[in-house]
Amino acid sequence: MKYGKLTTLISAGTFVIAVLFLLVRGLNLGVDFTGGTVMQVRYANAAPIEQIREGLKASGFHEVFVQNFGTTQDVMIRLPVKTGLTGTQVSEQVMQTLKAKDPNVTLSSVEFVGPQVGQELYENGGLALLLVAAGIIGYLSLRFEWRFAVAAMLANLHDVVIILGVFAMFQWQFDLTVLAGVLAILGYSVNESVVVFDRVRENIRKMRDKAIPDIIDNAITTTMSRTIITHTSTQIMVLAMLFFGGEALHYFALALTIGIMFGIYSSTLVAAPLVLAFGLKREHLIPRENKLEGMNADGSIV
Repeated sequence: MKYGKLTTLISAGTFVIAVLFLLVRGLNLGVDFTGGTVMQVRYANAAPIEQIREGLKASGFHEVFVQNFGTTQDVMIRLPVKTGLTGTQVSEQVMQTLKAKDPNVTLSSVEFVGPQVGQELYENGGLALLLVAAGIIGYLSLRFEWRFAVAAMLANLHDVVIILGVFAMFQWQFDLTVLAGVLAILGYSVNESVVVFDRVRENIRKMRDKAIPDIIDNAITTTMSRTIITHTSTQIMVLAMLFFGGEALHYFALALTIGIMFGIYSSTLVAAPLVLAFGLKREHLIPRENKLEGMNADGSIV
């Protein structure tokens, strides 16, 4: 806890910068939230994904999302709402562009996501975040006490806001897969905080001659090897998705990568100092014993 104030200040500064990017630049919401057109087309042979993407961009569809769907011959294309064009007109223009390169391409299905549906998804996504946060606070309050619950929630909020701030800063597309990544990070990060808190509670009962800062330091040190192994193995899996998972998993894996990196930091260097700052004392976790009149130190009454 020697550097607790310093790490808390660094976190506060990073948090404020992330909030500023969210306020100034905002999130680059995907078709899932803003509405648009979702098409599935089929090629006779393996679909040339990059050629499709470049062809549609040359036709004026700049924020197009193209990926294989099921097989290498099937392709899903998602396009945002285009001003002045209906969904039917957008799908017709897309098919004309694709047929100019390959006349054998066929349209399998087309769906239109209206702005109202996107707004409902956006609101439901925010509601999901609030419900997850409330569940975490309730769980930690019952398992430990309110200081741990509030500290863990602030540390998790720190991770989520930084992920959103990075997406706002680089204007990366924020869609339902990224929201799923953010929700996954909430659960992942709180698990790490619970491990440290559990060791703090255990140490408070064992290390009766030590001060609270020393007890927290010991808890962080003794769980550090587990933290490194767990996060490293998880990060390797996420990096595999990031580099080899294709466009469909790219931003999902990117959100997880940012969340895991800051999750390590927040669970050890943000949550623990906050618990100390909230005035944690030994008696908060060890209930007072009811000593009867005339009772000796060993509990006997003569």
